[in-house]
Amino acid sequence: QVQLVESGGGLVQPGGSLRLSCAASVSINSIAIMRWYRQAPGKQRELVAKISRIGRTIYEDSVKGRFAISRDNANNMVYLQMNSLKPEDTATYYCNVDMGDSTYWGQGTQVTVSS
Repeated sequence: QVQLVESGGGLVQPGGSLRLSCAASVSINSIAIMRWYRQAPGKQRELVAKISRIGRTIYEDSVKGRFAISRDNANNMVYLQMNSLKPEDTATYYCNVDMGDSTYWGQGTQVTVSS
């Protein structure tokens, strides 16, 4: 079992920044890929970014150059730094990992970008 707890969401004006955090209840040293997803109202959940154990990253096209995913294997944390936020980034953001045959999700953290 893996528990994931996201934090750091909130209300921010367009152009602002937020840093999301995801704390894992187990060591993430053996977790190959860690991911951030988001889901806006009425839309499907989409992959935002993912990071490998050695730090290789992949981003969804709309966030390239604005978001940065990172992981701290020593402290079992993964982060999503979000800059130059836009109203279309408004969504609930979820941390996600696969371990064995199971996939795990956090409860999500709400990000609202509005003036």
